[in-house]
Amino acid sequence: MSHQMHHPHAPQAPTGMPPHQAARNGLGVAALVLGIIGALSGLIPLFFWLAGILGLLALVFGLVGRGRAKRGQATNKGMATAGAVFGAIALILSVVGVVITATAVNDAVKEVNKSLEGSEAKPEDGQGGTSAKSYKGGATAVYDTGLNVTVSKPSPYTADEIAVGHEQGHKSYKVTVRIENKGGKDVAGDLVMVEARAGKDGKAAERIYDSKVGSGFSGSLQPGKTATADFAFDVPAGAKDLDVQIRPGFDHKATHWQLGL
Repeated sequence: MSHQMHHPHAPQAPTGMPPHQAARNGLGVAALVLGIIGALSGLIPLFFWLAGILGLLALVFGLVGRGRAKRGQATNKGMATAGAVFGAIALILSVVGVVITATAVNDAVKEVNKSLEGSEAKPEDGQGGTSAKSYKGGATAVYDTGLNVTVSKPSPYTADEIAVGHEQGHKSYKVTVRIENKGGKDVAGDLVMVEARAGKDGKAAERIYDSKVGSGFSGSLQPGKTATADFAFDVPAGAKDLDVQIRPGFDHKATHWQLGL
């Protein structure tokens, strides 16, 4: 039978003292790193979203890190505090970035809408008035971009036998369109739109294509240059007027010439 020996003087483990724990400084470090990156991101208005996310995380981590330091669980209270401060700065810069970005986008949208509306024409000096809904034959419409458009009075036109757009029994009329570029940018001839309506009902007058007319404008019209093209339209018998509409590109509003036949 074995006997367990008891040694009254053997060392005993102390009681009531928690085992040693490593300092939990991770949140303080993370707060400082995220706060600095967030603040730097906030200096660029377009990165407001990144500054906001990092700033919020840095603020939360910094406050939690400070709490750990107060409880003796961390030793980097100053670092956590700095991270929270940088996080707050990043949040402020994020809000500023939102305002700046929203303002810039709003201004850009206004500019786009303005360009889509296009430049509006007014009569040439000496032709009366400062604006007009329609022009007479031979009148010139002047756009603020420096583009001048003139449409001649209509004259009877005899279409070729192989003409496209001419209907038997209808009459044909030709107008000459003259475009003068006094602006500083090239004008795309292919984008010049020419349409017409005839009669009281305003029915579309078909554009005639044959060996002499129909090709319209092409290429680019450089500043200081002038281009001229003939257009013929198929008009129902009995029509007494021809409404010719010219739109010299998407950045210009259409202008109408009310022409008597």
